[in-house]
Amino acid sequence: MDIGTIVRPDTAIVAGLKGIGTSTIGNALDDLGIAGVMPNLRAVWSGARYVGPAFTAKEVTGVHGTYTGADFKLGAIIDGAMAGDVCVIDNAGHQVSTWGGIASFAAKHKGIAGLLVDGGVRDADEIEEFGFSVFSRHVVPTSAKGRIKVLAINVPVKMDGVLVRPGDIICADKTGVVAVPQAVARQVMEMARAFDAQDKQAIEEIRKGLGFTEALRKFAKL
Repeated sequence: MDIGTIVRPDTAIVAGLKGIGTSTIGNALDDLGIAGVMPNLRAVWSGARYVGPAFTAKEVTGVHGTYTGADFKLGAIIDGAMAGDVCVIDNAGHQVSTWGGIASFAAKHKGIAGLLVDGGVRDADEIEEFGFSVFSRHVVPTSAKGRIKVLAINVPVKMDGVLVRPGDIICADKTGVVAVPQAVARQVMEMARAFDAQDKQAIEEIRKGLGFTEALRKFAKL
């Protein structure tokens, strides 16, 4: 198994993106010409949300019996991630679970912010019970044992068509998931915070009597 390196972003940038909706962050990414939205990866439970650096892993999947239990090195992902990280697992969209209840409990106990899987997870009831924020393409009971091999950790991965590098910032809420490249993270944060302030001002002015059409004209990012 290949293990790469991760350079985590400035914690002030991560903190600055918290509380900003993914829609607003998506507006900033659009203005910069960056494709960062992952529309097919959805929350396993409605309260799931996080903002944190991507701790990535790449997997491969085959029919049952293709791989051994020793190939499924999920422990290396959980053990390697730090508190505040988002585990980002590229399993090429397969309908096989790579994560379940016990892994969620262990990750939550360690302080890992959440999980993003382009593939499947299981034990959705336990995931919600433990309050661990998970976004995935599928929720299925099919086990990873004998089917999944972890190929690499902390390498660039493709998540729903979006390139995610180790240390990029993953933001997820009820609306969806976006990836903010670390190279432009400060710029995206500053733009998104400005848009957010503008949205709040627009709401206040509508509350005071400004018409919606006038608001659209005045606040172009609505």
